[in-house]
Amino acid sequence: MLEMLSYDFMQRAFIAGVFIAVLASIGGTFVVLRRYSMISETLAHSALVGVAVGLVAGLNPLWMAVAVAIAFAWLIEYLRSSFSLYCDAILSIILSGALALSVIIVSAGNSFNNSLFSYLFGSILAVSDEDLYTILIFGGFALAFLLLFANKLYFIAYDEEVAKVSGIKVNILNFAMVTVIAIIIALSIRVVGSLLIGALMVIPAVAALQYKVGFKKTLLLALVFALLSVIVGMSVSYYLSLPSGATIVLCVIAIFVASLLLNRR
Repeated sequence: MLEMLSYDFMQRAFIAGVFIAVLASIGGTFVVLRRYSMISETLAHSALVGVAVGLVAGLNPLWMAVAVAIAFAWLIEYLRSSFSLYCDAILSIILSGALALSVIIVSAGNSFNNSLFSYLFGSILAVSDEDLYTILIFGGFALAFLLLFANKLYFIAYDEEVAKVSGIKVNILNFAMVTVIAIIIALSIRVVGSLLIGALMVIPAVAALQYKVGFKKTLLLALVFALLSVIVGMSVSYYLSLPSGATIVLCVIAIFVASLLLNRR
């Protein structure tokens, strides 16, 4: 472990990975409680559009991913709140459209290369100093929001209508929440990959819910599961030369299976 952390790129990757685990587990818990799990996959594919634009236009792909993911998050919440459309239908339409658009942009710009694959599947070698600063700055704002409004977000997840009657500004918080989720997902694609980040957001929360220990303990369990998955997954990825995103996801799935077996009764 100490030998692995002697390299600068592993230090950057571990700092980014641990911070992303904290963000994804906390944000993912609220997403799962709202039965809105597919938004993580949808925004991950939306962030890929930003990556494609960045690679083709010569801009920072991570910054573009954040901007485009936020735009799509606002579009999803607007459609959900303003039209009589089912959430899963909206997410399916946006997911398909975003994926198609990203493929067209990348194909038109002849940008199918190793850089793109590092955003698709994650790579511990790909985290630069600029990426790390971006993750820490944007992630810091996202974490502050989640912690500051945790009780209100839980209330909205429990019963949105009652929350409105209670005087909570549900619409504003909903837009803020999807914005934060978009930021978390866009920041995570460097380490976990856009095709796999949904698993890191959803599975730790679902595994933690199997223990039926209340909201706060569930949140802590999800955090522990995500951190354990990232640390073990990135270590395995380094020593076996495997994609970091895939190993992290396999670790978190193993934790989920273990949680199911422990709580099968």
